Amino acid sequence: MNLLERYQQVRRTTEALAEPLSAEDQMMQSMPDASPVKWQRAHTSWFFETFVLAGLEGEAAPQADRALLFNSYYEAVGPRVARAQRGLLSRPSLEEVRTYRREIDERMTRWLEPDRLPPARARLVELGLAHEQQHQELILTDIKHALFANPLAPAYAGPRAAERARAGVRPLGWRSHQERIAWIGHDGNGFSFDNERPRHRALVAGFQLASRLVTAGEYLEFIGDDGYGRPTLWLSDGWAAVQASGWRAPLYWMAEDGAWSLYTLRGRRPLDPAEPVCHLSYYEADAFARWAGARLPTELEWEVAAAEPGGAEGAFLESGALHPTAAGEGGPAQLLGDTWEWTASAYAPYPGFRPEEGAAGEYNGKFMSGQMVLRGGSCATPRSHIRTSYRNFFPPAARWQFSGVRLARDL
Repeated sequence: MNLLERYQQVRRTTEALAEPLSAEDQMMQSMPDASPVKWQRAHTSWFFETFVLAGLEGEAAPQADRALLFNSYYEAVGPRVARAQRGLLSRPSLEEVRTYRREIDERMTRWLEPDRLPPARARLVELGLAHEQQHQELILTDIKHALFANPLAPAYAGPRAAERARAGVRPLGWRSHQERIAWIGHDGNGFSFDNERPRHRALVAGFQLASRLVTAGEYLEFIGDDGYGRPTLWLSDGWAAVQASGWRAPLYWMAEDGAWSLYTLRGRRPLDPAEPVCHLSYYEADAFARWAGARLPTELEWEVAAAEPGGAEGAFLESGALHPTAAGEGGPAQLLGDTWEWTASAYAPYPGFRPEEGAAGEYNGKFMSGQMVLRGGSCATPRSHIRTSYRNFFPPAARWQFSGVRLARDL
């Protein structure tokens, strides 16, 4: 697939994800960390206009009002609407945003169809496509949070034509990994973000990694054992978050008359004990691991394990599941797909890290403080977007992403 075909495919996927949503749905911003779908559709087009098209022969300079409204966090580009106020942007209208996307697509096609972009701009197209795929996942996670805020808890999508029968719980096993000096980071084959580079060697002590993700049923045992009421299980900041926010279960879980249900993008349904637990903060994942007599893996351990052949993947966006699924048979399960996996590693630069040049250098590097690394992708991640060297990152209290937990322990 050439660059134009990939561009068109990514842009179509974004539009397909927005299709079930009304204009009112696409205006909603339920918390500062989330963004309206309308804004995300405009922002991803602004990215191509600003970083790819601007300055090319015959291309008009980007309009200043678009940067003011649709710039996310690029300080070098200029002033912008505060993140928490994106939901106030009733204008431009949704139809005007659709028109803007079509305009950018036409302009991009004029450069991609004859393949006449300078190599440096072609690399920025690759970055823009990866950026838009990140927003495809955010469209789902953000609208899930917004729809859940409605007392009626409306569904984003209807039930699947043939829902998969509930699976039994796969026994939890452990796979041992001996101490080694391992290569960590992107190997240079294909696209990568700057935070995956440079590839380097690291000493990884011997460890064991669980054969699958922690299930909802296992997490129910933690809740039943007063996991949210025992301060000895929690990091200090985590315990403070539990007390301040009143956490007693993962986000979207509800208990009624002794029975647990949860809200999904396909509506509310009974909790399936075999499915992976998700929508956990780092603090909850860490507390559960401590309760289970284990720990979270480091990102180096995770990458060493994920690079080995024979693993069984979980669900990605293309599956249409829109929710994590129970582990199947095969090798280490769900290292890729189903839920992002919290690691014990703070988000920090690799040895010798250098951000991209120019404003695009603000993409990753400036967030290397106060964040924790997650690995593996989720049921809302496009499959072509993920790789074993991919480093996601969020603040430790974040819960609205499809984030789960895999256990590790020392060898």
